Amino acid sequence: MNERAFAETTFWQKLFNRRMLICIFTGFISGLPLYVLYQLIPAWLRTEGIDLATIGLFALVGFPYTWKFVWSPIMDRFVPPFLGRRRGWMLVTQVTLLILIASFAAFNPQDNLLAIIFLVAGIAFFSASQDIVIDAYRREILPDDELGVGNSYFMNAYKLSSLVPGSLAFVLADIYPWPVVNLVVASFMVVGIVTTLIIDESSQEGWEPKTLRDAVINPFVEFFSRREVGASVAILLFMLLYKLGDNMATALETPFFIDLGFSMTQIGVIAKISKLWAAIFGSIVGGVVMIKLGINRSLWVFGFVQILTILGYVALSIVGPDEFMLFVAVSLEYIGVGLGGVALLAFISRLCNLHFTATQFALLSSLVAVPRTFANASTGFIIEAVGYTQFFWICFFAAIPGMLMLLKVAPWNAPDDTRS
Repeated sequence: MNERAFAETTFWQKLFNRRMLICIFTGFISGLPLYVLYQLIPAWLRTEGIDLATIGLFALVGFPYTWKFVWSPIMDRFVPPFLGRRRGWMLVTQVTLLILIASFAAFNPQDNLLAIIFLVAGIAFFSASQDIVIDAYRREILPDDELGVGNSYFMNAYKLSSLVPGSLAFVLADIYPWPVVNLVVASFMVVGIVTTLIIDESSQEGWEPKTLRDAVINPFVEFFSRREVGASVAILLFMLLYKLGDNMATALETPFFIDLGFSMTQIGVIAKISKLWAAIFGSIVGGVVMIKLGINRSLWVFGFVQILTILGYVALSIVGPDEFMLFVAVSLEYIGVGLGGVALLAFISRLCNLHFTATQFALLSSLVAVPRTFANASTGFIIEAVGYTQFFWICFFAAIPGMLMLLKVAPWNAPDDTRS
């Protein structure tokens, strides 16, 4: 086989192999419980007559997703007595999630709201726990040159899982009572259970820390001892800043569309569909391109795209309620979101030491969520002070510091096989 044919074979093998199938199925089952909490539960409670204020408080279920690094050392240190460290914890969380989601069928929100609150809290905890072990497993099975495409497949399967609690469940709710709907949605957790039973344990089996103290302390010590403290701090600062502009621009986009004068139908059909296809397209293209460019150069290229696509919202704020402009602006913005998201996720994966994958991945991914929280809390005040057009220019300039950090943390010509 000549060199060109070998390169092409290798490229296609990176796109289509058993590891990619694992990323797809684990992505689907990782996203399903989250969308149960954020899409199915509010709809169920509202149709059963629960007031909006109470439903709003259910947003607090996101707490475990932000603080999952607190108990991730337990999942690095201890090995269940079956299936191994990663698969064992996957099975525990998935079986528990199936039982918890199915348990909704036994309760009526008007009479048993407290019980539903406890079930929701349990789902949030075990869903975040499942994310810990799936993220660790994915990092351990993917070689560095497949991190981009593997994480792309994972992210898109994660998004598509929303069609079960967010679309299928709503259609079924017009035909069947909610207990039946909840049981149908719960049954999809079987996809994860079957996947866990079929796949092999990762190659890191037997590398678990010997004590809980090692599991808690060593991941942090190892991360900062791998390089100078200043370089480690720069990496953490980069992860806070890289998607800050995007997070700010999209934080209150629906009120922005409403204030421009778009109808709810226009927003639901044009904006939401544009967002879904563009994010999927961006992350798929990003994953494929990263095979050729590598992680460092992809962070540069995709980062520039992220910055430039924010200008679509600047243009939309000036043009006003034009349907074509809405489609173009949202599509461009979420292509940038998809590209930047898959590159950043691959960068985080590369940073993780395979001895402490669960703890380091949980910590770094939690850190990335901080700017999104900041954006959601602060952007309303900025918009009220300066207006939408000036606000999106602020988002544009807020994205630049993250790009400048790339000079330190991921130089264009640096080898991609380093741990940054």
